[in-house]
Amino acid sequence: PGPIASQRFYVREARRFTRLVDPDRLILMVGTYGYDWNDADRSQAEQNTFQETMRTARGPMQPRPTFDPVSLNPFMTWTSADSTDHVLWYLDGVSAYNQMRAGLALGVAGHAIWRLGSEDPSLWNAITREGKLLPPDTLRHIPAGYDAEFEGTGEILQITSYPTAGRRTVRNDPVSGYVNAEALTRVPVPYVVARTGWQPAHAHRVALTFDDGPDARWTPRILDTLRSRGVKATFFVVGQNVDTHQRLLQRIFREGHEIGNHTYTHPNLALTGERRAGYEIDATASLVEAVLTRRVAFFRPPYFGDAEPTTADELVPVGIASRRNYWTIGLHVDSDDWREPPADSIVATVLRQRATIRVPTGTVQDSARNIVLLHDAGGDRTETVAALGPLIDSLRARGDTLVLVSELAGITRDDAMPPLPPSSEIMRLVRRAGFLALGLGETALFWIFTLAVVLGVARLLLIGALAIVQRVRQHRDRGEPVVFTPGVSVVVPAFNEEKVIVRTIASLLNQVYAGALEIVVVDDGSTDDTVDICEEAYRDHASVTVFRKPNGGKASALNHGIAQAHHDIVIGLDADTVFATDAVAQLVQPLSDERIAAVAGNAKVGNRINLVTRWQALEYVTSQNFDRRAFSLLDCITVVPGAVGAWRRSAVVAAGGFKEDTLAEDQDLTLALRRAGWSVAFADEAIAYTEAPDTLRGLAKQRFRWSFGTLQCTWKHRDVFFRRRYGSLGWVAMPNVL
Repeated sequence: PGPIASQRFYVREARRFTRLVDPDRLILMVGTYGYDWNDADRSQAEQNTFQETMRTARGPMQPRPTFDPVSLNPFMTWTSADSTDHVLWYLDGVSAYNQMRAGLALGVAGHAIWRLGSEDPSLWNAITREGKLLPPDTLRHIPAGYDAEFEGTGEILQITSYPTAGRRTVRNDPVSGYVNAEALTRVPVPYVVARTGWQPAHAHRVALTFDDGPDARWTPRILDTLRSRGVKATFFVVGQNVDTHQRLLQRIFREGHEIGNHTYTHPNLALTGERRAGYEIDATASLVEAVLTRRVAFFRPPYFGDAEPTTADELVPVGIASRRNYWTIGLHVDSDDWREPPADSIVATVLRQRATIRVPTGTVQDSARNIVLLHDAGGDRTETVAALGPLIDSLRARGDTLVLVSELAGITRDDAMPPLPPSSEIMRLVRRAGFLALGLGETALFWIFTLAVVLGVARLLLIGALAIVQRVRQHRDRGEPVVFTPGVSVVVPAFNEEKVIVRTIASLLNQVYAGALEIVVVDDGSTDDTVDICEEAYRDHASVTVFRKPNGGKASALNHGIAQAHHDIVIGLDADTVFATDAVAQLVQPLSDERIAAVAGNAKVGNRINLVTRWQALEYVTSQNFDRRAFSLLDCITVVPGAVGAWRRSAVVAAGGFKEDTLAEDQDLTLALRRAGWSVAFADEAIAYTEAPDTLRGLAKQRFRWSFGTLQCTWKHRDVFFRRRYGSLGWVAMPNVL
């Protein structure tokens, strides 16, 4: 025995290879393993990974690692309990660091690790992604090992040690740059899992376990089968199901079975985070205690594959349970009944896995097969129920004895489910009341959401049918166009709209309309050059009049414009909106009917520049205008949009104009007109292109204003609800708002 790869040997061999191969094409392999020689078997040594070497260092003999300053390789010596002398030479992060430094000095292209998974994890602290070396101080921290270590045999698990990083001191030669001294001050520790539950003398004991219940359909049938054959089993219950089926849990316990914790909602605990995982376990424990006045000692994580957890997905849940003093119950016999195979396949699968045991000289892997996984919920368990009786008979026929998990653990059922002390009775009742309230709330939420979905689908179908009927009727009744060209006043309220006001007014001057058209621009106290730009651009246009007033909001600006208008037909237009050339002509046509006081136009998004505005464009077509088309058939349109709408001036004045006590002044006025007995029409060909918010922040602000304004109007006109005199407005449109 001796150094595995002394620094002198490594450098000599590396130089030899660089003479044979161009260094920039050469990859040097760095070893990361060890050899354990002993005087009982001098013919060969046992190969060790770095983690196995560290396990030896913290073992019963606790040998002290020593760093050889000549070879720059570490080693350990010790004498085992049977008086066998050992010497273990190994390669660690320090030896790999020195060898890689030598390789880089020779100009090699890179290095490889032999073999990955056996190396000292601290090596990765000292290497950059580009293969460069960092200062040797980065080797001081030694991460815990990659693999979990197991002690004992069986399928009942508890974590006895959690990952703890190791520490070492290092000193490097300032001339060569090599690390020429190291000392291990703390040995790294990985997960250490203690396994129990198997003894050669009891190899024919088998525990049946059922996950995911209780279930009202399947669990009673499984309990009936178990009772008919005199078998006790262990049920790992889900808290949500317990909350729904508390009497079933009581029956499970009353008939002599055991109960374990299987979380509250059956999540993958490795993906939930430790805090939620703790809540899942604690909630189920509290519920079981409230129902049975018993604690539970057993736990099985959802999606737990076997009794040898090696990945974080499996170790993290076991660790969370161990910190709460649970025994985690694994398994080596999986019936695969969750795949819902035929009953005979379930029986055959279990018997095949049980048949691999060899007693009493079996290995760890082939002997600990005493726990069988079945399910009493979580799917169609028809085949599981059908397989249970034959499975019990078959196991007994091969000499197996069916027991509880507690018997495998070497404890009694009362130890696995100890009763609560009498002093906790009040707390138990409080918890039970709390879970009852939680269950009722969950049921209420379920039905609320179900009702919302049903009403939403029904509304969609109704609105769709009405919109189709309106569209068909509109085309059927179109006939000869009615020529109605009254004088029209277009009121444009503006506040700091210097960038778009000229474009908006230009779209009005380009209207193809045979009647008189007056444009009234009301500047609502703008702080920019909106007024100056308007006056300069349209000083010579007799049809354009610009008024300035102190800032008072959109409603006051509209009222001011209506007061200055000379015609009875008034069109409201936002300053950031552009009309199609025939929009005015289309808007006024329905007003030829003296019963109509307002007309809603067809607003479309004009700035379709990103995903936010494109989605709004789709919403304008499929929701807002879709609804107006349907409600126009029932004469219950609730809002004429400020971007494109026509009003009968006399009706507006009689209704008191636009009110300033809501954020949705256009909806407020529309409802006031409908309550006064007027009708509201929809002109789908009166198209206007408006500027929609192009950011999520802007969209949120707009929708809050719309939503809050709608709620204000709904409350203000609440006496309309379900009043016969208001017809479809009170029975259809207003309830639809909510």
